[in-house]
Order: sequence, then structure tokens, then C-alpha cells
Amino acid sequence: MLQVDVNNFNEEVKEHNGVVVVDFWATWCGPCKMLAPVLDSLSQDMDAVKFVKLDVDKNPALANEYGVSTIPTLKVFKSGELVNSITGFKPKEVLAAELKKHI
Repeated sequence: MLQVDVNNFNEEVKEHNGVVVVDFWATWCGPCKMLAPVLDSLSQDMDAVKFVKLDVDKNPALANEYGVSTIPTLKVFKSGELVNSITGFKPKEVLAAELKKHI
């Protein structure tokens, strides 16, 4: 999964015409590690959705800009606009249902 940071966030997320899911995570976060294989599986199943990861420890300004205080947090963008926020670990089926609303 593509890693984004302050240098490529606008290009990869804000300027993308489709749906982008940004996984705000950290290496020390247990639930983030549980969510990673779920997102990998969803990225295989959902061709219409782009999945990227953003390390909050390396990019605190972006985490702050989007109000991320709990991780994992998924921010869903559609054509550059924030359309949904999902906090905490969720099963694949729940996430798939949420994301399908924006496709």
C-alpha cells in the first residue's frame, strides 16, 4: 500500500478524482496492525478505491489538520473532498459497506 506524507498527500489524495481511503496509523499501534491485513484485502477486492497509509508520528501536521486524535482512523476522500471518517478497528464487512456508499 502506498505511503503518503506531507510531500505527496495533495497529489495522491486531494487531486485524485476517485475515492481514496487514508489510513492514519503508527508503528506502535496494536489495532493499526490488526487493521492492515483487512485494508490489504479490501484493496484487492475494491478496484474503484485507492488505499494509502499515513504514519501520524512522521506527519503530525497532517494528522492534526484532519483532526486525527485516535488511531487507527480512516479518512475517506472523494474527488479531493473529505466525505467520511471511520475510527478504530472495524471488520472487513463493515468497512466494505461504508466504502461502497461513496463509489
